[in-house]
Amino acid sequence: MKEIKTVGIIGLGALGVLYAHLFTQGLGREHVAVLADSERTRRYRSEGVYLNGQLCDFRYEDAAQVTEPVDLLLFSVKFGALREAVETCRHLVGPDTTLISVLNGITSEEVLSQAFGSEKVVWCVAQKMSAVKVGNQATISPFGDLALGVPAGADPARLHALTALLDRIHMDYELPEDIRRHMWSKLMVNTGCNQTAMVFECGYGGLRQPEAKRIMVGAMREVMAVANAQGIPLTEEDLQGWVRVMEGFPADGEPSMRQDGKAHRKSEVELFSGTIRRLGAIHHISTPVNDWLYRKIQQMEAAY
Repeated sequence: MKEIKTVGIIGLGALGVLYAHLFTQGLGREHVAVLADSERTRRYRSEGVYLNGQLCDFRYEDAAQVTEPVDLLLFSVKFGALREAVETCRHLVGPDTTLISVLNGITSEEVLSQAFGSEKVVWCVAQKMSAVKVGNQATISPFGDLALGVPAGADPARLHALTALLDRIHMDYELPEDIRRHMWSKLMVNTGCNQTAMVFECGYGGLRQPEAKRIMVGAMREVMAVANAQGIPLTEEDLQGWVRVMEGFPADGEPSMRQDGKAHRKSEVELFSGTIRRLGAIHHISTPVNDWLYRKIQQMEAAY
Protein backbone atom coordinates (compact mmCIF):
# COMPACT_ATOMS: atom_id res chain seq x y z
CA MET A 1 0.00 0.00 0.00
CA LYS A 2 1.49 3.35 -1.03
CA GLU A 3 2.14 6.20 1.38
CA ILE A 4 -0.80 8.58 1.94
CA LYS A 5 0.20 12.06 0.80
CA THR A 6 -3.04 13.77 -0.27
CA VAL A 7 -6.30 14.17 1.64
CA GLY A 8 -9.79 15.21 0.57
CA ILE A 9 -12.49 16.17 3.07
CA ILE A 10 -16.16 16.48 2.14
CA GLY A 11 -18.51 18.05 4.67
CA LEU A 12 -17.54 21.13 6.69
CA GLY A 13 -19.54 20.79 9.86
CA ALA A 14 -17.69 20.92 13.16
CA LEU A 15 -15.82 17.65 12.57
CA GLY A 16 -15.03 18.53 8.98
CA VAL A 17 -13.46 21.77 10.22
CA LEU A 18 -11.52 19.90 12.88
CA TYR A 19 -10.01 17.33 10.53
CA ALA A 20 -9.41 19.82 7.74
CA HIS A 21 -7.45 21.83 10.32
CA LEU A 22 -5.46 18.87 11.65
CA PHE A 23 -4.56 17.48 8.22
CA THR A 24 -3.74 20.92 6.81
CA GLN A 25 -1.58 21.63 9.83
CA GLY A 26 0.19 18.28 9.49
CA LEU A 27 0.57 17.91 5.72
CA GLY A 28 0.47 21.47 4.43
CA ARG A 29 -2.30 23.32 2.62
CA GLU A 30 -1.27 22.13 -0.83
CA HIS A 31 -1.88 18.48 0.11
CA VAL A 32 -5.36 18.84 1.68
CA ALA A 33 -8.53 19.83 -0.19
CA VAL A 34 -11.88 20.76 1.32
CA LEU A 35 -14.29 19.45 -1.33
CA ALA A 36 -17.74 20.83 -2.09
CA ASP A 37 -19.94 21.92 -4.97
CA SER A 38 -19.20 25.21 -6.69
CA GLU A 39 -21.74 27.24 -4.67
CA ARG A 40 -20.46 26.07 -1.29
CA THR A 41 -16.87 26.53 -2.40
CA ARG A 42 -17.55 30.16 -3.30
CA ARG A 43 -19.23 30.73 0.06
CA TYR A 44 -16.36 29.20 2.01
CA ARG A 45 -13.85 31.37 0.17
CA SER A 46 -15.95 34.50 0.62
CA GLU A 47 -17.00 34.11 4.26
CA GLY A 48 -14.11 32.09 5.64
CA VAL A 49 -14.32 29.34 8.26
CA TYR A 50 -13.12 29.78 11.84
CA LEU A 51 -11.93 27.28 14.44
CA ASN A 52 -11.86 28.50 18.03
CA GLY A 53 -11.87 32.10 16.80
CA GLN A 54 -9.02 31.69 14.29
CA LEU A 55 -9.53 31.97 10.53
CA CYS A 56 -8.70 28.63 8.90
CA ASP A 57 -6.31 28.63 5.94
CA PHE A 58 -8.03 25.83 4.01
CA ARG A 59 -7.77 25.04 0.30
CA TYR A 60 -11.32 24.93 -1.01
CA GLU A 61 -11.93 22.99 -4.22
CA ASP A 62 -14.98 22.48 -6.40
CA ALA A 63 -14.99 18.67 -6.38
CA ALA A 64 -16.21 18.50 -9.98
CA GLN A 65 -13.09 20.36 -11.13
CA VAL A 66 -10.62 18.04 -9.38
CA THR A 67 -9.35 15.33 -11.71
CA GLU A 68 -6.79 13.34 -9.72
CA PRO A 69 -7.87 10.76 -7.10
CA VAL A 70 -6.87 11.51 -3.51
CA ASP A 71 -5.00 9.07 -1.28
CA LEU A 72 -7.37 9.56 1.68
CA LEU A 73 -10.99 10.69 1.41
CA LEU A 74 -12.75 11.63 4.66
CA PHE A 75 -16.55 11.94 4.76
CA SER A 76 -17.95 14.30 7.41
CA VAL A 77 -21.39 15.15 6.04
CA LYS A 78 -24.72 14.50 7.75
CA PHE A 79 -26.05 11.02 7.05
CA GLY A 80 -28.87 12.35 4.88
CA ALA A 81 -26.27 13.89 2.55
CA LEU A 82 -23.94 10.88 2.43
CA ARG A 83 -25.19 9.32 -0.82
CA GLU A 84 -24.99 12.70 -2.57
CA ALA A 85 -21.44 13.13 -1.24
CA VAL A 86 -20.53 9.69 -2.57
CA GLU A 87 -21.60 10.72 -6.07
CA THR A 88 -19.88 14.11 -5.77
CA CYS A 89 -16.57 12.40 -5.00
CA ARG A 90 -16.88 9.14 -6.94
CA HIS A 91 -14.29 10.23 -9.54
CA LEU A 92 -11.79 11.03 -6.76
CA VAL A 93 -11.62 7.43 -5.55
CA GLY A 94 -8.86 5.49 -7.27
CA PRO A 95 -7.51 1.96 -6.77
CA ASP A 96 -5.30 3.08 -3.87
CA THR A 97 -7.70 5.51 -2.19
CA THR A 98 -8.51 4.89 1.48
CA LEU A 99 -11.94 5.96 2.78
CA ILE A 100 -12.95 6.92 6.31
CA SER A 101 -16.19 8.33 7.72
CA VAL A 102 -16.59 10.36 10.90
CA LEU A 103 -20.39 10.13 10.70
CA ASN A 104 -22.35 8.97 13.72
CA GLY A 105 -24.02 5.57 13.83
CA ILE A 106 -23.04 2.20 12.38
CA THR A 107 -24.31 2.65 8.81
CA SER A 108 -21.93 4.89 6.86
CA GLU A 109 -19.20 2.25 6.51
CA GLU A 110 -21.77 -0.04 4.88
CA VAL A 111 -22.81 2.73 2.45
CA LEU A 112 -19.19 3.45 1.49
CA SER A 113 -18.41 -0.25 1.12
CA GLN A 114 -21.36 -0.72 -1.24
CA ALA A 115 -20.30 2.29 -3.30
CA PHE A 116 -16.55 1.71 -3.51
CA GLY A 117 -15.72 -1.74 -2.16
CA SER A 118 -15.23 -2.77 1.46
CA GLU A 119 -11.47 -3.21 0.93
CA LYS A 120 -11.10 0.59 0.62
CA VAL A 121 -12.87 1.42 3.90
CA VAL A 122 -11.15 1.80 7.26
CA TRP A 123 -13.76 1.80 10.01
CA CYS A 124 -13.60 4.92 12.11
CA VAL A 125 -15.14 6.48 15.22
CA ALA A 126 -14.58 10.16 16.01
CA GLN A 127 -14.72 10.36 19.78
CA LYS A 128 -14.08 12.26 23.02
CA MET A 129 -14.49 15.73 21.53
CA SER A 130 -16.94 18.52 22.33
CA ALA A 131 -17.69 20.31 19.05
CA VAL A 132 -20.12 23.09 18.15
CA LYS A 133 -20.49 24.94 14.85
CA VAL A 134 -22.70 27.99 14.41
CA GLY A 135 -22.59 29.56 10.98
CA ASN A 136 -18.95 29.64 9.95
CA GLN A 137 -17.65 29.46 13.54
CA ALA A 138 -16.56 26.10 14.99
CA THR A 139 -15.71 25.78 18.67
CA ILE A 140 -14.03 22.50 19.61
CA SER A 141 -12.44 21.55 22.95
CA PRO A 142 -11.16 18.95 23.51
CA PHE A 143 -10.22 17.73 20.01
CA GLY A 144 -10.61 14.07 20.98
CA ASP A 145 -9.22 11.35 18.72
CA LEU A 146 -10.08 8.72 16.13
CA ALA A 147 -10.65 5.04 16.87
CA LEU A 148 -9.67 3.01 13.80
CA GLY A 149 -9.80 -0.58 12.65
CA VAL A 150 -10.96 -3.10 10.08
CA PRO A 151 -13.28 -6.07 10.65
CA ALA A 152 -11.76 -9.39 11.63
CA GLY A 153 -10.23 -11.12 8.62
CA ALA A 154 -9.97 -7.95 6.49
CA ASP A 155 -6.70 -6.84 4.89
CA PRO A 156 -5.08 -4.33 7.30
CA ALA A 157 -2.88 -2.67 4.63
CA ARG A 158 -4.95 0.51 4.38
CA LEU A 159 -5.24 0.74 8.16
CA HIS A 160 -1.45 0.54 8.43
CA ALA A 161 -1.00 3.22 5.77
CA LEU A 162 -3.45 5.48 7.59
CA THR A 163 -1.84 5.06 11.01
CA ALA A 164 1.58 5.69 9.44
CA LEU A 165 0.21 9.03 8.19
CA LEU A 166 -1.26 9.91 11.57
CA ASP A 167 2.01 9.03 13.29
CA ARG A 168 3.86 11.24 10.82
CA ILE A 169 1.69 14.28 11.54
CA HIS A 170 1.25 13.51 15.28
CA MET A 171 -2.55 13.10 15.16
CA ASP A 172 -4.12 11.20 18.06
CA TYR A 173 -5.78 7.84 17.42
CA GLU A 174 -6.38 4.49 19.04
CA LEU A 175 -6.73 0.96 17.71
CA PRO A 176 -9.51 -0.88 19.58
CA GLU A 177 -9.17 -4.65 19.68
CA ASP A 178 -12.66 -4.99 18.15
CA ILE A 179 -13.68 -2.01 16.01
CA ARG A 180 -17.21 -3.32 15.50
CA ARG A 181 -17.77 -3.44 19.26
CA HIS A 182 -16.24 0.01 19.60
CA MET A 183 -18.61 1.44 16.99
CA TRP A 184 -21.58 -0.01 18.84
CA SER A 185 -20.21 1.50 22.05
CA LYS A 186 -20.17 4.95 20.40
CA LEU A 187 -23.69 4.34 19.06
CA MET A 188 -24.73 3.65 22.65
CA VAL A 189 -23.49 6.99 23.95
CA ASN A 190 -24.80 8.94 20.95
CA THR A 191 -28.24 7.38 21.26
CA GLY A 192 -28.36 8.46 24.87
CA CYS A 193 -26.73 11.88 24.97
CA ASN A 194 -27.61 13.31 21.55
CA GLN A 195 -31.30 12.51 21.66
CA THR A 196 -31.76 13.44 25.32
CA ALA A 197 -30.01 16.79 24.81
CA MET A 198 -32.30 17.55 21.87
CA VAL A 199 -35.49 16.65 23.74
CA PHE A 200 -34.49 18.38 27.00
CA GLU A 201 -33.04 21.33 25.04
CA CYS A 202 -29.82 21.27 27.05
CA GLY A 203 -26.07 20.88 26.76
CA TYR A 204 -23.75 18.51 28.63
CA GLY A 205 -24.41 20.34 31.90
CA GLY A 206 -28.14 19.68 31.59
CA LEU A 207 -27.50 16.00 30.97
CA ARG A 208 -26.11 15.77 34.50
CA GLN A 209 -29.50 16.69 35.99
CA PRO A 210 -31.42 13.70 37.44
CA GLU A 211 -34.33 13.36 34.98
CA ALA A 212 -32.27 13.98 31.84
CA LYS A 213 -29.56 11.61 33.07
CA ARG A 214 -32.20 8.94 33.80
CA ILE A 215 -33.51 9.14 30.23
CA MET A 216 -30.01 9.24 28.72
CA VAL A 217 -28.81 6.18 30.64
CA GLY A 218 -32.09 4.34 29.99
CA ALA A 219 -31.69 4.84 26.24
CA MET A 220 -28.09 3.64 26.46
CA ARG A 221 -29.09 0.49 28.34
CA GLU A 222 -31.57 -0.36 25.57
CA VAL A 223 -28.74 -0.04 23.03
CA MET A 224 -26.66 -2.37 25.18
CA ALA A 225 -29.46 -4.96 25.20
CA VAL A 226 -29.86 -4.80 21.41
CA ALA A 227 -26.09 -4.94 20.90
CA ASN A 228 -25.87 -8.06 23.06
CA ALA A 229 -28.60 -9.67 20.95
CA GLN A 230 -26.54 -8.79 17.85
CA GLY A 231 -23.52 -10.57 19.37
CA ILE A 232 -21.78 -7.34 20.45
CA PRO A 233 -20.67 -7.74 24.10
CA LEU A 234 -21.31 -4.23 25.47
CA THR A 235 -21.36 -4.02 29.27
CA GLU A 236 -22.42 -1.68 32.06
CA GLU A 237 -18.73 -0.83 32.45
CA ASP A 238 -18.72 0.50 28.87
CA LEU A 239 -21.80 2.58 29.61
CA GLN A 240 -20.41 4.11 32.79
CA GLY A 241 -17.11 4.82 31.06
CA TRP A 242 -18.92 6.98 28.50
CA VAL A 243 -20.86 8.74 31.26
CA ARG A 244 -17.56 9.68 32.87
CA VAL A 245 -16.22 10.98 29.53
CA MET A 246 -19.28 13.21 29.09
CA GLU A 247 -19.02 14.51 32.64
CA GLY A 248 -15.62 15.87 31.67
CA PHE A 249 -17.03 17.93 28.78
CA PRO A 250 -17.73 21.67 29.24
CA ALA A 251 -21.16 22.19 30.82
CA ASP A 252 -22.12 24.60 28.03
CA GLY A 253 -20.96 22.21 25.27
CA GLU A 254 -23.69 20.70 23.10
CA PRO A 255 -24.10 17.36 21.28
CA SER A 256 -24.79 17.65 17.56
CA MET A 257 -28.52 16.89 17.82
CA ARG A 258 -29.03 19.74 20.29
CA GLN A 259 -27.41 21.98 17.68
CA ASP A 260 -29.74 20.52 15.03
CA GLY A 261 -32.77 21.28 17.18
CA LYS A 262 -31.72 24.88 17.79
CA ALA A 263 -31.12 25.41 14.06
CA HIS A 264 -34.38 23.62 13.08
CA ARG A 265 -32.42 21.10 11.02
CA LYS A 266 -33.44 17.52 10.34
CA SER A 267 -31.71 15.42 12.99
CA GLU A 268 -30.05 12.00 12.86
CA VAL A 269 -32.77 10.35 14.96
CA GLU A 270 -33.09 7.51 12.43
CA LEU A 271 -29.43 6.61 13.00
CA PHE A 272 -30.00 6.40 16.74
CA SER A 273 -33.41 5.42 18.13
CA GLY A 274 -34.55 4.53 14.60
CA THR A 275 -31.83 1.87 14.39
CA ILE A 276 -32.39 0.59 17.92
CA ARG A 277 -36.18 0.36 17.56
CA ARG A 278 -35.84 -1.53 14.28
CA LEU A 279 -33.29 -4.02 15.62
CA GLY A 280 -35.13 -4.28 18.94
CA ALA A 281 -38.25 -5.40 17.08
CA ILE A 282 -36.26 -8.04 15.21
CA HIS A 283 -34.90 -9.43 18.49
CA HIS A 284 -38.18 -8.97 20.43
CA ILE A 285 -36.53 -6.47 22.79
CA SER A 286 -38.69 -3.64 24.08
CA THR A 287 -37.21 -0.14 23.75
CA PRO A 288 -39.62 2.17 25.63
CA VAL A 289 -37.12 4.96 26.27
CA ASN A 290 -36.02 5.10 22.65
CA ASP A 291 -39.66 4.86 21.55
CA TRP A 292 -40.43 7.93 23.67
CA LEU A 293 -37.39 9.87 22.42
CA TYR A 294 -38.22 8.97 18.81
CA ARG A 295 -41.80 10.27 19.15
CA LYS A 296 -40.69 13.46 20.91
CA ILE A 297 -38.08 14.24 18.27
CA GLN A 298 -40.53 13.55 15.44
CA GLN A 299 -42.93 16.00 17.07
CA MET A 300 -40.22 18.63 17.48
CA GLU A 301 -39.17 18.35 13.85
CA ALA A 302 -42.78 18.46 12.61
CA ALA A 303 -43.20 21.80 14.42
CA TYR A 304 -40.27 23.52 12.64
